[in-house]
Amino acid sequence: MTVDGQVSVLDSHLAGLASALVPYREAARKLSGWGHDLARLLAGGGRLLAAGNGGSAAEAQHLTAELVGKLRDDRPALSAIALTAETSSLTAVGNDFGYDEVFARQVRAHGREGDILLLFSTSGRSANLLAAARAGAERGLRVLGLTGPAPNPLAEVCSDVLAVPSPDSQVVQELHLVSLHVLCEYVDLALPSLPAPARRAIPVGGL
Repeated sequence: MTVDGQVSVLDSHLAGLASALVPYREAARKLSGWGHDLARLLAGGGRLLAAGNGGSAAEAQHLTAELVGKLRDDRPALSAIALTAETSSLTAVGNDFGYDEVFARQVRAHGREGDILLLFSTSGRSANLLAAARAGAERGLRVLGLTGPAPNPLAEVCSDVLAVPSPDSQVVQELHLVSLHVLCEYVDLALPSLPAPARRAIPVGGL
């Protein structure tokens, strides 16, 4: 649709999204493996840490909410922490150690060897996420990245990355949202074949 001879904002945005979908499908095939690995980790009592900046911070929190809560069907609560959400720690670390350390210090506090750290970034260049990735690797975490087009610095320091092939950061964030939902679907599919988590889920309706 055009308005005064110009392509509408909606059509332009959807065209950018559509052009990224075919190459994204290829990149996103790895989500199945990520989901199985994450399910095995969480079912065994391990933990997911997630972080990002701005809209990517919201996506990190969205992911952990789906795991601690549920995507569709009720299941045991899974241990997942969004490092963007603890505002007192975030601001204290930023004030005392600098903004580049706001996630890295939390990784050192909460991460344990074998845990997974998942970092969201449209650019792959955020200094605080690069510091977090290095801190995670030093502590023996598996560091995964959801980024925009590769190569980028974050992709280079992660053990694995899903790089969305679009130059538009809005499209990248929209496909990161798709990715986190698909990842949670794969986690839920894998869980029934794995040992039950140590902590039983609270039944629907409360205690």
